[in-house]
Amino acid sequence: MAQLAEQPTPTTPRIGKQGDPCVMVIFGANGDLTGRKLIPALYNLARASLLSPEFAVVGVARAQKSNEDFRKEALEDVKQFCTDCVETDIWERFASRLYYFRGDFTDDKLYPQLKDFLAKCDADHSTHSNVFYYLATAPSYFGPIIEKLATAGLMEQSNDRWRRVIIEKPFGHDLESARTLNQQILKVADEKQIYRIDHYLGKETVQNIMAFRFANGIFEPVWNRRYIDHVQISVAETVGVEQRGGYFDHAGSLRDMVPNHIMQLISLTAMEPPISFEANAVRDEQAKILHAIQPMSDEEVLSRTVRGQYGEGTVGEEHAPAYRAESDVPPDSRTETFVAMKLLIDNWRWADVPFYLRTGKRMAARNTHIVIQFRRAPFVLFRDTSVEHLMPNQLVLHIQPEEGISLQFAAKVPGPVMRLGTVDMNFEYQEYFGKLPSTGYERLLHDCMIGDQTLFQRADMVEAGWCVVNPVLDLWKALPPRNFPNYASGTWGPKDADELLERDGRRWRNFEK
Repeated sequence: MAQLAEQPTPTTPRIGKQGDPCVMVIFGANGDLTGRKLIPALYNLARASLLSPEFAVVGVARAQKSNEDFRKEALEDVKQFCTDCVETDIWERFASRLYYFRGDFTDDKLYPQLKDFLAKCDADHSTHSNVFYYLATAPSYFGPIIEKLATAGLMEQSNDRWRRVIIEKPFGHDLESARTLNQQILKVADEKQIYRIDHYLGKETVQNIMAFRFANGIFEPVWNRRYIDHVQISVAETVGVEQRGGYFDHAGSLRDMVPNHIMQLISLTAMEPPISFEANAVRDEQAKILHAIQPMSDEEVLSRTVRGQYGEGTVGEEHAPAYRAESDVPPDSRTETFVAMKLLIDNWRWADVPFYLRTGKRMAARNTHIVIQFRRAPFVLFRDTSVEHLMPNQLVLHIQPEEGISLQFAAKVPGPVMRLGTVDMNFEYQEYFGKLPSTGYERLLHDCMIGDQTLFQRADMVEAGWCVVNPVLDLWKALPPRNFPNYASGTWGPKDADELLERDGRRWRNFEK
């Protein structure tokens, strides 16, 4: 009798390589990112036995604070932002390795002092002199901090000792600044030491795109222009700018989301199969896609992009103010809070297949998803049925808030008459595998500890993303919007975004809660 292959069950534990012995230095240890994401992610790794016993964390910031203060704050963060209750024995082992180091990032004297402190941590915790630095700071500090680390000898590597740096977005604010920052960093560090992080790549569904495409024989053969009509990528948020008005008004949704998050989603969705899952093999294929995106002329920017700014409205059951009424936002601001674009990829697989993307704040629902819409089947057989109301087949990768995959297809409605209906087949990660504690940063921090750069952007990928965005930035700067605000809070964006697809005979797929 043939035996079934063993299938994973919801109780199957994750198996992974334990991180290398090391010290994690967090510049900006008092910031929101550290409390909400980094410390909880490290605790989750400790609970999953993926942290080395020879591990320590050093938080660096300006405020006066003791180690004990830092540990108490970390415990409150873990209680608030981890999904399960704190296990006392694990926490005590973890907390005993948390240290606080007071200093000013701009002060040259900080770095020799930090070097001495790291040597003490190495002696106390046997970290093998391995260190990675997490720059949870304002972008203006990225280059100077790395230069000062290098000057103090804190970036030097040997065969048995590594030094790495994780850099948060935004990586530059346009193509020129991104190139300048890359040049500044690569003068004092090797590309293999630089980990440009995009937390979207920590989400299970995003990581699953490659597994879904390349491990399933029923999908990869149809993943091309012959069978796919178009692709939609939506990153919708219900929140406004909250307390980030000052930052956001200088950035806008285009800079904030498109060159990084959305370009990563496009590259994973459209890339060719890599020769292996080695980091540079994957990133080579991603880079090819980003370089293959058609640059837009001024006329194409006008016809293939849409920008919007939210006015007041209702989100859920609560009144939401207009963007211009938000804290630290000028009353006449011209900054966009919504972007929609139509992109084309110049290669054999995707010729003439449009990629529609949109991202916005204060929209009708919080939802990030990728829609793969297939071409319609010939409906000659069903000429006497209401086929015009039948949706084309759609494959949807749900990234947040619920992670999963759904497939929409046609089926006969029960009864004596031939009628077709649309049904959905759904897979949800939580339902099948169970919910695992996650902030989205666990995989990324762990990958840095083991030296896997697969999910981190390379310099050429960053610059390729900005090459797509730069013509839009330039034209939008030259031609300020005249109709802001042009969509109400709690809606799916400006009418022009719907018309962008309607001109091509298509429409957005919206997911309400």
